Amino acid sequence: MFGFFVTLPTTFNMSSSSTESNTSITKTVISTIASVAAAAVVVRSVSREYLPREFRNYIYVELRNFFNKFSTQLTMVIYEFEGFSENEIYNATQLYLAARISSDVHRLKVAKTPNEQHFNVAMEINEEYTDVYNGVKFNWSLVSKKKPTTEYHTHDENGRSTRSDRRSLHLTFHRKHKDLALDSYLPFIINESKTKKQNDKAVKLFTVERKTSYTKYPTAWSPVNLDHPATFETVAMDAGVKETVMKDLDRFLRRREYYRKVGKAWKRGYLLYGPPGTGKSSLIAAMANYLNFDIYDLELTNIHSDSELRRLLVATANRSILVVEDIDCSVELHDRVQVEAAKAAAKKNQRHGFPEEPKVTLSGFLNFIDGLWSSCGDERIIIFTTNRKDKLDPALLRPGRMDVHIHLSYCTPSACRVLVSNYLSITEHNLFEEIDGLISEVDVTPAEVAEQLLKDDDPDVALGGLIEFFDVKRKEIEEAKARLKEEEELAAKESEKKKQEDEKNN
Repeated sequence: MFGFFVTLPTTFNMSSSSTESNTSITKTVISTIASVAAAAVVVRSVSREYLPREFRNYIYVELRNFFNKFSTQLTMVIYEFEGFSENEIYNATQLYLAARISSDVHRLKVAKTPNEQHFNVAMEINEEYTDVYNGVKFNWSLVSKKKPTTEYHTHDENGRSTRSDRRSLHLTFHRKHKDLALDSYLPFIINESKTKKQNDKAVKLFTVERKTSYTKYPTAWSPVNLDHPATFETVAMDAGVKETVMKDLDRFLRRREYYRKVGKAWKRGYLLYGPPGTGKSSLIAAMANYLNFDIYDLELTNIHSDSELRRLLVATANRSILVVEDIDCSVELHDRVQVEAAKAAAKKNQRHGFPEEPKVTLSGFLNFIDGLWSSCGDERIIIFTTNRKDKLDPALLRPGRMDVHIHLSYCTPSACRVLVSNYLSITEHNLFEEIDGLISEVDVTPAEVAEQLLKDDDPDVALGGLIEFFDVKRKEIEEAKARLKEEEELAAKESEKKKQEDEKNN
């Protein structure tokens, strides 16, 4: 339709200077570029004025396809949202690139929430980054297109729209590496991002929050950051038991495929039992910090039915610890006689016109532990605590429900040394030998020892006070034993006296 002709010089005066020759060539190139640009503007204007939109789009597609035949590059577009759902590979790539951004990137996006300890760094819009995987270069760029549509909006807590753009990551590489990108590179990014997210996350404690009765689900998990400092180095327990627990946890984490092979849900059950104050809660916190698992604290007395219990179980995340504390105090779970009595009372209430109140039953709880509902998730640990193991129903104690039983007893010499190291920052003292002997004679909990060590920062004063506490405790125990013996002797005399009176009356 339009054309132009450019005549280039075919011969040059060899005697002219090199400067004049370069100037002439430059002018010719600039003139050519200007002519091409002017022709393109004319063509564009005329096509917009006289050609239909469909025809223009057709020409554009055909030209793009024509030039693509000569291109060796392939571009994959990864959108932030897939419909109304988040795109997993988009979020994973953002985390992956954040850990690899080099000095070549000139603009970064930095964010931090009040509950986070570190800054979140990410690639800014229109920035590019080149990653090398298995010797292949992969070029990433973040693109944002202004497209005001509610499909891609996000909203703040007040319901106001905060986004009006459609964001996507563009991955460009040589087309011969397409299989490498799909089969190896992108799965690698997802795994790396999961590891980074797990390592960087703050451990949270979830508790059951009961909402108003007008909501569809009146109970739900409510999280707070768990800032408990307990670790296996600081928890006061027998060193051998501590090592056994750590090895068992490590072994559990490595056996995903093994659990699948044998057809078992990937979970592990622990029973922590012992007197109050022996460190059950501290051990749970140490396990959570060691594994970087969230804790879900379940109070069974707040659950009204088996269906509510199942719903809460399904809502727990993978790589988490579910804790049921003081299970011996949970109503109807440790005494089947009480269960039958409760059922009889419920039937009696129904006969009198009172509706039966739903409760958590033993069968529902057992199904919650190792039934079908327990397999709704992976890599979970269930921990039960009790002060009285003998009060629990045997059905709760078998392997598969509570796989590992850990007895947390009274304070031992090795546990006392750990406490002294934690509170007084010493590992040797001339009073240790005397304290070890007293611990062997007196039953005291780690909590009681810790309370005494808190009273003074001076090791001599604190340990001297601990010895005095042991002496007082031993006297109290001796006096309690003496009173018990007197009461038993008095009861025996009363029994003998009553027996003699009965014989005399007969």
